[in-house]
Amino acid sequence: MSGIQSWRKPDLRARPVLRKLNDELHELRLDAGLPSARTIRDRIGKDAQEYWIANHQAVLNTFQKPDLPRLGRLELIVEVLSEDAGHSDTRGEVTRFKSLWKQAFDETVSQASVQPPTEAARVGDDEAETPADSPGGQPKQSVGDTHQHAARDPSADAETPLDADQATAHINYAEESLKGLIINAAQALWDDKDALRVFLGVVRRSEGFVRLADAAAERRPANATFYGVESREFEVDSSPARHELVMLHRLLNEHRSKRQWSFTYLGEQTGVSSEDWIRWYTRDELPRREAVVAFSHMAHLTLEDHVLLLGLWDAACEALEAQSRFDALPDRISFDEAWSMRDPATPRLWTLAGVGGEDRRVYGPDLATGTAPAFVVAGPSGSGRSTALVNIARSLLDVNTRVVLAAPEASPLRELVGRSGVVACFVRDDIGYDELEEVLSSASPDEPVVVVMDDAETLEKCEAARLLKSLVQHGFEEGTALVVSCREDKLPLSYGWLQETKKGHRGLLLSPQDRSTGDVVGMRTGDAIIGRPVVPGQGWLHLGDGKLLAVAVPG
Repeated sequence: MSGIQSWRKPDLRARPVLRKLNDELHELRLDAGLPSARTIRDRIGKDAQEYWIANHQAVLNTFQKPDLPRLGRLELIVEVLSEDAGHSDTRGEVTRFKSLWKQAFDETVSQASVQPPTEAARVGDDEAETPADSPGGQPKQSVGDTHQHAARDPSADAETPLDADQATAHINYAEESLKGLIINAAQALWDDKDALRVFLGVVRRSEGFVRLADAAAERRPANATFYGVESREFEVDSSPARHELVMLHRLLNEHRSKRQWSFTYLGEQTGVSSEDWIRWYTRDELPRREAVVAFSHMAHLTLEDHVLLLGLWDAACEALEAQSRFDALPDRISFDEAWSMRDPATPRLWTLAGVGGEDRRVYGPDLATGTAPAFVVAGPSGSGRSTALVNIARSLLDVNTRVVLAAPEASPLRELVGRSGVVACFVRDDIGYDELEEVLSSASPDEPVVVVMDDAETLEKCEAARLLKSLVQHGFEEGTALVVSCREDKLPLSYGWLQETKKGHRGLLLSPQDRSTGDVVGMRTGDAIIGRPVVPGQGWLHLGDGKLLAVAVPG
């Protein structure tokens, strides 16, 4: 028992809601077995820069200081203690404490509007901490160290006139108190961007606080990484045009800051409201093109900077437009549902590749037409390449077209073995020339045979390479076709029989990550469609017409 520490509670008799929050927090620590501050710190962990997300002194302050704790830190501490206490609904416990925190915040604001904050509140909470646990071991200078606090008898203030220094101190004290209220309110409203915009708009219209409002709008109340990656207090939805937007906002802000323009002044000079400029900044949104043009003219930018701004805008717009095509796709659709959407009069060698378009039609290649009887599915691991191949194989089998399967590595294709129409299935990392020639010997334009091959890069130098090459070159006359999938990190297809598949100029690119990936389907892929998070079953279909169509792969 010697290692168990009982922590004192702060005097919160004048703040009943905050007292309830603090009591509940101490009770939760008791349920968790009274862990030490360092134990809680260790359980919360470090950030990407190997700094403690919350050092042990910050943990102690959350329990012992008579101030409203930071919400992000409180959430992390509650989550750790709830898990240690064995609570079944950890997220529910975090939500309960978050509700208490909001009530305590309202109490803090209401009390601050009628009375000056306590001496402890002047120093602040985290600003006065010394993070001794930082990797460099160098304590940060306390903000409170820059202020001199004089103890005065409150009763004497009413009788003794203030000298100039005391009057200045009172004025600064009032400004600092108001600044704290504005920043605290902005922090509380951060998740509700509409409410934050209205609040900042009211503050901005208050004469004398334009620069203060600008600072609150430009800078989040705290760095999100301070609370660690699990905190959602300052979470912003990731934009598909993240890189372009960051660059565009950075350039706009550099030019604006250099000229010391407030958002209010910017709105007056460009004819675009300051609320719009604030919203674009805080929400990571793309400004209107005419707003960027107006900003460029107002700043008298050089031609080079003007072109750069508009180039970034065009790139971001293209990325957002590409994302909007995926937003219109179904989240999930089965093969049977998609197959029922096809035109019953589709040709025999038509295969189902995906569902897309504004009218949500089914799309896929007709292997009996085009520049070559070939189709390529490419994408990184986990993008759904094997699922796309299974759909293609099932499309052929359902209309009684014979299929040869090749799956040198574990693949769902192997599960089709035994179905009527499957001529053979090769599962080794080599295919013999004679055995492939035998299963293709009965192929003809009237009775075609299609080879469907997963992980084709594994078989690039197989014994039957010459026959596979001929299969693409003479497939129309001989009644053969080839569908392959390749891992994106194994591209480009620069030599061997796989090089022949590029002549089909058709394929499905699933979550492409590299610009060169489009080469396998005869298309150039721009930055707007590459580098996105891998989403299984989402990709771009090219059917040889020079257009990329966003599709969802059934499965």
